[in-house]
Amino acid sequence: MPDKDAGTPRVFLIRHGETEWTKSGQYTGRSDIPLTADGEKQVISSARVVVGPGKMIDPSRVTQLFISPRLRALRTYELLFDEPTRHQFEGKVEITEDIREWDYGLYEGILPSQAKAGRKERGLDREKSWNIWVDGCEKGESPAEIKSRLDGVIAKIREIQGPYMHGEKPVDVVIIAHGQILRAFARRWLGFEVGVKLPMMLEPGAVGVLSYEHHNVDEPAFMLGVNMADREE
Repeated sequence: MPDKDAGTPRVFLIRHGETEWTKSGQYTGRSDIPLTADGEKQVISSARVVVGPGKMIDPSRVTQLFISPRLRALRTYELLFDEPTRHQFEGKVEITEDIREWDYGLYEGILPSQAKAGRKERGLDREKSWNIWVDGCEKGESPAEIKSRLDGVIAKIREIQGPYMHGEKPVDVVIIAHGQILRAFARRWLGFEVGVKLPMMLEPGAVGVLSYEHHNVDEPAFMLGVNMADREE
């Protein structure tokens, strides 16, 4: 049975590799923490499997990359794509705060359990438990602020990909960022509010894929499974 959506543009969501705070579970927003040695290995292993000519992320099909300015994301970019490929991407890379991690405000560097305990000490959450997706962060970002900056990136991507829904031109997009913001991005891509209950997981160094149904830019979709076979031109 032929793939009815073959040739439809894709958006690859790539989470940076492991850091020390990834391991401990501490909120890591504005802090610039390097990848661990294992984190670098995670990214290199992913690159071997999914990056290259004819593979899931074929550099010849990538028209734009959006990268968080945090060092852990920039290092992930360097490990994913070799120097000749990065040279090939010149003019296609946008390093932007719009795709940086959620600003956790008072919760930066602490565990979720500590954030909840601190809120209760300050007299918050008496009627319901704190939910970052709904309530945001004290002295940090709200879901509305997250929505605003992510919607701007999504609008840019739709403008890039919209004219080429049937594969007339390769216009895949790569986003290299962080766990929380990429899950928020997937919600907004699908048209859901940031606070909607939609449990998702994205491991360090892992790749998620978004696209469209029926070759239609107005039907954004999440690719539940990806065929790893070579993509035909």
